[in-house]
Amino acid sequence: MTAAHDTRRSIVLIGLMGAGKSNLGRRLAKRVDLPFTDTDDEVVKAAGCSIEDIFELYGEAAFRDTEHRVITRLLEDGPKILATGGGAFIDSRTRAKIGEWGISVWLRADLDVLVRRTRRRGGRPLLKNRDSRATLERLMSERYPVYAEADIVVDTGAEKPDAMVERVIGALAALREPGRRTGEVRP
Repeated sequence: MTAAHDTRRSIVLIGLMGAGKSNLGRRLAKRVDLPFTDTDDEVVKAAGCSIEDIFELYGEAAFRDTEHRVITRLLEDGPKILATGGGAFIDSRTRAKIGEWGISVWLRADLDVLVRRTRRRGGRPLLKNRDSRATLERLMSERYPVYAEADIVVDTGAEKPDAMVERVIGALAALREPGRRTGEVRP
């Protein structure tokens, strides 16, 4: 592990879909020599069907419950880099578990960035409508106040992923400074 992260806690990436959690998480895991896990992939394995199918067959509440149980198991299993689904941190039980076992890093992105990035990939049940921009805008207004409770906030945008990794590592190092509880990093 690097000097920027020498604790026994997981680094938990939060943010809306398209913020770059999975991409940045894989790179960060290599950089700090921790395993990487995408919680959406683990939810799919646990449920035995796609996230889209979980939403359609059982509803969002069942998905969130499964997601909470999976994240709890992953956090209790030892330090790692976790990329969470966009709604995971909104669940107060999951947020408390992350606070207990991890360091939360909000990858904050503006609306245009999110719209551009989410167009690249399907399988996003909350965006299965005619106006994904309006949906993302609504999710931002609902979720950003809760995401603001994260230990670290890093603004993302057009930077290269490796530059973002360095910014997260810097924020983790700054968090370790005496008397520092939260950190915010902007480009």
